[in-house]
Amino acid sequence: MRLDEVDLRIDYFHDASDEYLRTLGVDRSLLPAREAWRAQYEEDYARPIPERLSYLLAWELNGDVVGFSSTDRIEYGEQAFMHLHILRQPERRSGFGTEFVKQSADAYFRVLELRRLYCEPNALNVAPNRTLQRAGFTYLFSHEAAPSSINFMQVTTRWVLDRPGAASD
Repeated sequence: MRLDEVDLRIDYFHDASDEYLRTLGVDRSLLPAREAWRAQYEEDYARPIPERLSYLLAWELNGDVVGFSSTDRIEYGEQAFMHLHILRQPERRSGFGTEFVKQSADAYFRVLELRRLYCEPNALNVAPNRTLQRAGFTYLFSHEAAPSSINFMQVTTRWVLDRPGAASD
């Protein structure tokens, strides 16, 4: 995702209904103001990739952005935590998410030189949990956590995907 596209992510959260945010485990009161959030991305994008706090990908289908993925808690060369979102209801539950997640994981392994990629969705949000399983992630455990700075405490499921061949590195 280019810097000039980050408003897509910011708007996704700010324009969502409270009900949908609850499904994601997001607390509206924890969302940074749009301008402050954009400034955070500008600062982060100015860093070299190995020093970034996040790395974002836009998902396109037939030339239109239909979703995005992001990573945070990045330990360059080791591990990161990914997030996945389909922008609009009509594209959700279409099966595209699994392929987007697979392609995103490949990109994260390559660009961030990761050995391991985690994802920790809300345990009650069935769609991302199924998507991760179909994309080849392995379920590790469920626990109470706030997976990112915009999340409230909730029961999450932690999934992991090891880079192919990482065990023999």
